[in-house]
Amino acid sequence: MKQDILQRLTKTLETRKQASPESSYVAKLFSMGEDAILKKVGEEVTEVILASKEGDKTHLVYETADLWFHCMVLLAQHGLSAADVLNELARREGLSGIAEKVGRKKD
Repeated sequence: MKQDILQRLTKTLETRKQASPESSYVAKLFSMGEDAILKKVGEEVTEVILASKEGDKTHLVYETADLWFHCMVLLAQHGLSAADVLNELARREGLSGIAEKVGRKKD
């Protein structure tokens, strides 16, 4: 089911941490370390921006999926998952963006 995709991807990413870099693109990214993952996230951000500027909605969705996927790889690198992000979004739901930002300021 579509609503379970984030959970399934999280499980797949966890298994790829133990996989051989020759067997999987994600395993290769993990083996290359955080800098390689960050570089890929940066590339995907740029591709999302370019797709948006093109005005091609299908291309924008495709590139956004790539960005989300690589962000999930980055989260997994840090022992986090999409559930952690969803929990944060749920915490923020109903809060004013201005009030939420003020609440994050450090003294």
